[in-house]
Amino acid sequence: MVSEIRTRRPPLEEMIVRVTGRPTDLFEQDVKWRTDEIRQHVGSRRILVLGGGGSIGSSTVGLISQFKPAALHVIDQNENALTELVRDLRSRREGLQVNDFVALPIDFASPIMRRFIESQAAYDIVLNFAALKHVRSEKDIFSLLQMFDTNLIKPLKCWEWLCRRGAPPQYFSVSTDKAAAPASLMGASKRLMENIMFSAAMSGSPRITSARFANVAFSSGSLLESFGRRFERLQPLVAPRQTYRFFVSLREAGQICTLAAMCGPDRHIVIPRLSPRTDTRRLEDIAVAFIEWKGFDPSIYDDEESARANLARDLARNRYPLLLTDLDTAGEKACEIFVASGEQMIECGMSSLLAVRHLPADERTLSDFIAKIRALTSEPSAGIEKRNLIELVSAVLPEFHHADSDKVLDQRM
Repeated sequence: MVSEIRTRRPPLEEMIVRVTGRPTDLFEQDVKWRTDEIRQHVGSRRILVLGGGGSIGSSTVGLISQFKPAALHVIDQNENALTELVRDLRSRREGLQVNDFVALPIDFASPIMRRFIESQAAYDIVLNFAALKHVRSEKDIFSLLQMFDTNLIKPLKCWEWLCRRGAPPQYFSVSTDKAAAPASLMGASKRLMENIMFSAAMSGSPRITSARFANVAFSSGSLLESFGRRFERLQPLVAPRQTYRFFVSLREAGQICTLAAMCGPDRHIVIPRLSPRTDTRRLEDIAVAFIEWKGFDPSIYDDEESARANLARDLARNRYPLLLTDLDTAGEKACEIFVASGEQMIECGMSSLLAVRHLPADERTLSDFIAKIRALTSEPSAGIEKRNLIELVSAVLPEFHHADSDKVLDQRM
C-alpha cells in the first residue's frame, strides 16, 4: 500500500498531460544536463525571490531550493500563498535543506522592504515574479496604473535599494508570451519591463535574463483553474471561441525560469522550443476535455442566461453546461507568439529552449516614459484616461497595437 501511494499520480496530472500533450516534462532533460552549472550558480549563494508565493514563483523556489543556496528569502504580499509554499517545501520527502530560509508577507517596494534589505547582507541573485499579469486589468484606469506601478516602477525602486546595499546582483524577471507583439496593456507592460531590465536603468549586473513562455496549466487565477472552481460550485464552464494558447505545467514553469536565470545567455530572453502549428491548444477543446474527464458530456451554450438556467437539467442527463463566448474583449488576441517581428532567435545550448536577442528601446524615450509613469502612479491625475496610457506606451513601443474594445472580461461570466 505504501509503495502504491508513493507512485500514485495526483489526479490533476492526467488532465495536465491532456492539456500540454506531453507525458513527461519538456525541460527535464536540460535541467539534468545543466545540474552542475545550476549547482555552481545557486550553491552557497544568497537568493532573494520577489513574488515567490505565486504559481510560477513557488515552482521555481521549489526547484532551486534543492541546490542548497546559502540563503533563500521569499517575498510575497499573499500571506496564504506563502504559508502553502512553506508547508509544501517542508513536507517534501527531502524536506527543506536551506539553513537561512525566510518567507515574508510584505510589499516588495514598501519602506518595510527597504528596511529588510538594509538589515541583510547583499544578495547574489534576485528572481522577480511579482506582477499583475491579467489582461482583465484593462477594465479601468486605476487597475492599469496599479499594473504599471507593480510591473515597472516597483522593481526599479527595489533594484535601487539592492544596489545601495552592495554590488548589483544577478537578476532574472519572468516575462510572458504576450510581450511579443503586444495587443494588451498588460503585454505592453511586460515588454516595457524587458526594455527596462536591459537598459541603463538597471546596469551593472553581472547577468540579467528573462523568459517568455506559455500559459501555466491550472495555475492560480488561470482560466483552467476556474474550470475546477466552477465545477466544484456547480457553475457553468466558460471559454472563448477559436482561441489558441501554448501551455506548460507548473513543474515546467519552474524549470524554464531556473534554466533561464542560471544558464540563459546574459541580456537575452529565453523561450521554449514550441511550435504554433503543433503545440498550441484551442481553449474550447480543453474545456470539453475537462468536462469529459469529470465524467460528463458537454452542453454548448451561446448565452449566459441559458447556461445558468439549464444547469440542473443538464446534470440530470449527465451533461455539463459550457458557455462559448466571442473573443471581443479589450486586449485579447486569438493566438500567442514568443518572438516579435525583427527579433532574432539563437541557440543557447539547450535542447528544449532558445534565446531571443533583446532589441533595445531608445534610452531617452524609455527614460522619459519611466519618469511619466512614476509621476502618474505617485500622484495620479484625475484626468488621466486609458487612451492617454496607450499613447504613452505607443511612443516607446512602436510595435504596440492595442486590441481595443468597449467590452472587458469583468462583464463576462
